[in-house]
Amino acid sequence: MSEEKTGLKGATVLLNALHQEGVDVIFGYPGGVLLPLYDCLVDSPIRHVLARHEQGVVYAADGYARVSGKVGVCLATSGPGATNVVTGIANAYSDSIPLVVLTGQVSTSSIGSDSFQEVDIIGITMPITKHSYLVKDPRDLPRIVKEAFYIARTGRPGPVLIDLPKDVLAQENVVPFSNEMKLKGYKIFGQANNGKIEEVAKALSKSSKPVLYAGGGVVTAGAEDVLRQIAEKNRRTRGHDLNGDW
Repeated sequence: MSEEKTGLKGATVLLNALHQEGVDVIFGYPGGVLLPLYDCLVDSPIRHVLARHEQGVVYAADGYARVSGKVGVCLATSGPGATNVVTGIANAYSDSIPLVVLTGQVSTSSIGSDSFQEVDIIGITMPITKHSYLVKDPRDLPRIVKEAFYIARTGRPGPVLIDLPKDVLAQENVVPFSNEMKLKGYKIFGQANNGKIEEVAKALSKSSKPVLYAGGGVVTAGAEDVLRQIAEKNRRTRGHDLNGDW
């Protein structure tokens, strides 16, 4: 049997890559360019949750990420379907919620021709995503998916967009390239600033009635134990009960 006949459909390559990243559910709304992907979803272990509007899929994925601690995944079709998820992407970006947003796109041969339901969703969302991919070769899908999830969850978490042309999803006999990541220019920021920490510690030590005012970002960053330790240390130092009046 030739190597070409042992390949998979582009949409199947995508779903397999998502499954390897631990994706168990996708929140989506179908459209014409996504039909190859929906055909393959029938045989995938990944569960699909149908929304009634594209805005619903991105907020559902956002809520899933907040509750589960995993990367939320949503799916919208091209054109107005893709633009309907913009507000949810902006919300996730502002709140540091890890999302991988999959959008359908017209065939690669039609990109840039102002074809039916074509929008430059990467250009539109560039200020509100950590990174974006326009997939032109289905063999790159395993690497792109792996990189997208890594970027979404590391450093300051946030949304990553993958734009999927119809012909990339529909292509048959795809033999994927390696999923080895190529992120030489990606740097993870958000490490502790020792100078700021010392500054806060000094301010707390000099304060007569300190108040710790913390938001959801503490939980997102996994820093709730550190915050608790700071509160307890100050309680012991001042001889007050944790719930007492400082």
